[in-house]
Amino acid sequence: MSRTTFFEVEVLDPKTKKQLCFLDKVDPNSTVGDIKSRFHKSYPHWYPARQALKLDPNGKSLRDEEILQNLPGGTTATMYFTDLGPQLGWTMVFLAEYIGPLIGYLLFYFRIPYIYSHRYAFTSSPYLVVTLACVCHTCHYIKRLIETIFVHRFSQGTMPLRTIVKNCAYYWSFSAWLAYYINHPLYTPPSYGELQVKYALIIFVICELGNFSIHLSLNNLRGDGSKGRRFPVPNKNPFTWLFYFVSCPNYTYEVGVWVSFSIMTQCLPVAFYAFLGFIQMSIWARGKHQAYSREFKDYPSLRVAMIPLIL
Repeated sequence: MSRTTFFEVEVLDPKTKKQLCFLDKVDPNSTVGDIKSRFHKSYPHWYPARQALKLDPNGKSLRDEEILQNLPGGTTATMYFTDLGPQLGWTMVFLAEYIGPLIGYLLFYFRIPYIYSHRYAFTSSPYLVVTLACVCHTCHYIKRLIETIFVHRFSQGTMPLRTIVKNCAYYWSFSAWLAYYINHPLYTPPSYGELQVKYALIIFVICELGNFSIHLSLNNLRGDGSKGRRFPVPNKNPFTWLFYFVSCPNYTYEVGVWVSFSIMTQCLPVAFYAFLGFIQMSIWARGKHQAYSREFKDYPSLRVAMIPLIL
């Protein structure tokens, strides 16, 4: 019988190089996640999600699933610990980000006191487009909340609390900015009237359905119990056929949602928000597209990141 060679793991502070923890008789098949769990026993206030372990103080953080014996360094591993700060699970992150815009917009729509002049308190706009905009905005964020609770699959990943505060400030403040102008008593309807509103509304609904369909498709990617990673492909749902051309059609549809909403309302703050969203989502899409291309040898060469044949 062959004897198991156990490992030793030393955890250091990256700045002072002071030893924080020394683990002996560590099974070579232990994962980085297992190391974090044992480190947590020595420092209960640093739970695993709050820890980042690196082989080099300035290097990348090790993934939880990485196996100890596959790491460079032999049977004695030196790791450097970084405190990521308080964390919050992804479900709570999205709930916090989306509930604010949902409620905040409605406060402007119903014109509660102290937002506009007192004589406009609890009055309503005479324009149908204002009501349609409220319905569209509300349905958009209700859809996001439903997806967060019932559709999206989250790993054990978390987000730092300080980042959550920043993200919430972004979503909440932009939503209030849009709502202020769209529901303002002096708001005027789009230049081309009902025709502009009608066609923009149709595009909005199509993009919302498309976005939801893509999220369902991504959720079902491992629905057959497969453990291996696969890239998404089109199915019988026509909204998923965009996968023939782009890697992240969910972002394509999301951009379409906000572009159509800006056309419907003809509101400059909405257009600016759509532009910022396009920039951020294009960055995410490029990253995912490149990751798919590196990981899968048979990845479709026709696909681009987000905009068919362009980006």
